[in-house]
Amino acid sequence: MTEPNSARVHVSVDDNGVAWLTLDNPSKLNAISLPMWRTLSEALARFEGDPGVRCVVLTGQGDKAFCVGADISKFEQIRSAPELSAEYDDVTRATLSQLQTFSKPTIAMICGFCIGGGVTLAAACDLRIAAMGTRMAIPAAKLGIGYLYSGVKRLTDLVGPAQAKRMLFTAEKFPAEEMLRIGLLDELVPQSELAARVRSLTGIIAANAPLTIAAAKYAVETACSDDPQRDIAGCVARAKACTESEDHAEGRQAFMEKRAPVFRGR
Repeated sequence: MTEPNSARVHVSVDDNGVAWLTLDNPSKLNAISLPMWRTLSEALARFEGDPGVRCVVLTGQGDKAFCVGADISKFEQIRSAPELSAEYDDVTRATLSQLQTFSKPTIAMICGFCIGGGVTLAAACDLRIAAMGTRMAIPAAKLGIGYLYSGVKRLTDLVGPAQAKRMLFTAEKFPAEEMLRIGLLDELVPQSELAARVRSLTGIIAANAPLTIAAAKYAVETACSDDPQRDIAGCVARAKACTESEDHAEGRQAFMEKRAPVFRGR
């Protein structure tokens, strides 16, 4: 989907079954608009049902920014019309939930500024790999913007309540080294090595058993849920399905034959 200012999301799938979603709005540091949110949602829905896709990488075009959140230039237009404002909030909330509950592994590949909604977007992914020099911030307190509970919950799960409060209260920009220390980032590498590291990691993930990974992700998300009625039965059912799968038989056979298994997700 293309907007008048050419902001878009590039969608592709490589030969290893890794899907790439690239936010492309470099003139505005990859600020994300409503049509871009919709494109992300549509792509995730398509990849969810595609057995050929093993994991998803979310990144930004260029090396200046991963994403700096919402396109501020469109705020007056959106916020001045209640129906547009409600639509923007609904689509944003739904897409973030869709990303967090997506059954396949998701990785945020971060370079440059990661601000506001960019932090929320990265936090909704399973893993966050960043380049040295990355800076992260949640400037809502400087803009008078209310931060969604779901985003606060995810941030708190990752960094703990005190660090979440520090980021939200101060609205300061923090260096990547500090974000790695508190757990918001999982790995930090030189910028020149970022793409290679992410490709190496996705290659490892894509070669493993998809049903096992999906079951593990569901179990971790269930464990971190604030729902008092956690779906433990669903976790048990997914683990049982792995044991009864063709991939489990393939894994055992490959181990005995001392070869790499070929998993098919069934």
